[in-house]
Amino acid sequence: MPENLYSSDVAFTPTVKAIQTRKGSRHGYESMEQRGSWQTGVTPDLADFIHGQTSIFFGTVNAQGQPYIQHRGGPAGFLRVMDEKTLAFADYTGNRQYITSGNLADNPKAFLFLIDYRNRQRVKLWGEARTVEGDLDLLQRLMPEGYRARPEQAILFTVTAWDMNCPQHIPVRFEASDVAALLAERDERIKMLEAELARLRAEA
Repeated sequence: MPENLYSSDVAFTPTVKAIQTRKGSRHGYESMEQRGSWQTGVTPDLADFIHGQTSIFFGTVNAQGQPYIQHRGGPAGFLRVMDEKTLAFADYTGNRQYITSGNLADNPKAFLFLIDYRNRQRVKLWGEARTVEGDLDLLQRLMPEGYRARPEQAILFTVTAWDMNCPQHIPVRFEASDVAALLAERDERIKMLEAELARLRAEA
């Protein structure tokens, strides 16, 4: 079978497929492949999901095969969809270890893991990434308005394939801002009910 006959072959290597066969799940994934396999471009639904993220996990690997996962966060929309195949974000100044930068210099293969705890959704994206230094126009486009962080460089991620997982075992969690909004709505409702109760008592 030719290498990467299906987009999911970026993850389903011959070894992975052999294990799937042994454990009984290969038939189901073969059916998925026949139906077109994983998406390879950013769809409108995926773009909406991406623009809502405030926290992402970015995986790279060095020349020796040692993996590394870096957390990146910011206001919703800090991870931008540039086009159907490209995502980007401003890489802020941090602890200056530069592990991700070094890994990408040796090996462009990269991975993005996005998770929405409130709606129990997760998306996995395989691709390649590169750092872009010195492009002030690009950094200005990527920086969230009013966000207090100093951008050092940009990271561009080219999508190879992506898959949205089932919600099984994802705990339901809420952002503090979501909880604050819900509490404010509750408090406003209580005020309205108290005012209505006071009016009825006065009329009685």
